[in-house]
Amino acid sequence: MKIIVLIYLALTFFPFSCKNDDDIPTEPETPQMPNIVGMNFLISNNSFNESYANLKNSLEANENIKIVAEVNHQANAASVDLDLNPTRVIFFGNPNLGTPLMQKNQLAGLDLPQKILVYQDDKKDVFMSYNNTLYLSSRHDVLGVPSLTMISGALKNLTTNASGNEVVSMPETSTVDIAEGIVTKTSEQSFDATYAKLQGVISNNPNLRIIAEVNHQANAANVGKKLNPTRLLIFGNPNLGTPLMQNAQTTALDLPQKMLVWEDDNKVVHVSYNNPSYLVKRHGITENETVIETISNALNNLSNAAITE
Repeated sequence: MKIIVLIYLALTFFPFSCKNDDDIPTEPETPQMPNIVGMNFLISNNSFNESYANLKNSLEANENIKIVAEVNHQANAASVDLDLNPTRVIFFGNPNLGTPLMQKNQLAGLDLPQKILVYQDDKKDVFMSYNNTLYLSSRHDVLGVPSLTMISGALKNLTTNASGNEVVSMPETSTVDIAEGIVTKTSEQSFDATYAKLQGVISNNPNLRIIAEVNHQANAANVGKKLNPTRLLIFGNPNLGTPLMQNAQTTALDLPQKMLVWEDDNKVVHVSYNNPSYLVKRHGITENETVIETISNALNNLSNAAITE
């Protein structure tokens, strides 16, 4: 009897240890996928640095692709004493695939060469993103160009291989109106004079830095294709671009700023660029009205200087 009592007392004062709710393993929280018009996303199974290195290595290994520029938005932000999570964009092109789009509509040159964004958010999740071909074809009215299928496959393969994830997330909406968000002005000068003037006013502005210059016409000629004069200037100012990315990191895919100078079939010269208010709408940027106004004024002044004698 004493033995039974002792066992009872032991069970009473020293109960079996039971795991509480905090001890039960939980599934890691699934990152919430961004839903940005026309942007495909993947969650990377690799670190930020591994994802970017894998992507760059794949591009360099493809003899048909040329890397045009690499933009380290985080480093650029740090150069002006601003903080930004790891964010990088790599610009690359294949004239055999891109030229047919511009042959149908030169304005497609504003979204070429292709670019892929790699970024890490506040939760340390790593994402890869790019403009899908439905967005490109609707914005530039190039639906049906055969190379779109190859471009789509290449972008998917590059990002899935770099991320180690085969699942690509599509946005709810990818189509936009033709030329949506694009400002186009007609120049009073020749193509060469317009481009030289634009390049000069950007180069002489101490707040701006030219990241890359892309001669789409020359690149087309290198692969035996014809294209009207079409050149792109990519340039930036981290003091203005960083606050937008701090607010909506996906804006990095549309930064740095770009201006396209192009001559149409009638020998009329134009300058085109993305309206900053379109970036606000596309990426859901908030609380940056003053920055957006400053960027809008700067782009307006640069383009006006380029098109006037």
